[in-house]
Amino acid sequence: MEYKDLDVWKESRELVQMIYNLSKSFPKEEVFGLSHQIRRSSISVPSNIAEGCGRRTSASTLQFLYTARGSLYELETQLILASDQGYLGSEVYEKTLEQIVSCKKLLNGFINYFATK
Repeated sequence: MEYKDLDVWKESRELVQMIYNLSKSFPKEEVFGLSHQIRRSSISVPSNIAEGCGRRTSASTLQFLYTARGSLYELETQLILASDQGYLGSEVYEKTLEQIVSCKKLLNGFINYFATK
């Protein structure tokens, strides 16, 4: 299975793009704070999906998929914190949360597929 063909990987790449675009508007003092952290969390999702797909066993693949899922939850929390700080407009916030939820659903489906192998 080629990871680049997976909807979950494609959607998580879209999420990274959204995060990079929205974090550009964060205050300069957040460059090494929340901005850096939120970008790191978003990058972790497609990266761990790809690495998991490169593993030889389902158990090893699952480990990386669980890490990707954890990163989605971390990212969701960071997005909420950015909103709490007033760094995001409500439309951007809601649209990005929707993308996170979409990625969670796809990733949970992919995890369930490997868990039953």
